[in-house]
Amino acid sequence: MKGYIISDHGRISVDAEVIAKYAGLAAVECSGVVGMAMVSVKDGLVKLLRRESLTKGVDITIKGNDRIIVDFHIITVYGVPISTISENLIQTVKYKVEQFTGMHVEKVNVYVEGVRVIDD
Repeated sequence: MKGYIISDHGRISVDAEVIAKYAGLAAVECSGVVGMAMVSVKDGLVKLLRRESLTKGVDITIKGNDRIIVDFHIITVYGVPISTISENLIQTVKYKVEQFTGMHVEKVNVYVEGVRVIDD
């Protein structure tokens, strides 16, 4: 799946995988996000993904050619309100992905798959 940006010099094609990687990197920089998660359908276990596998916790849907919907499956830090983490994540990713791609982020959905206690 690809999105398109029309410029004065032609059409630029952006693959959904590229957007997913960029969005995942932006997400893990947000305060309160431990990382991306992957849920095993077979046994229902939640797995914290390594940095190189971030795209497995991010789903990108491109509507039309220039509207993006981002779904995040995340693990959060214990003790920080989920609403605070989610709002920060949504605002940060929306801004960064729109600046990066030139496309409109229509919606960001956040699915909290787990909570981790972080030892200082």
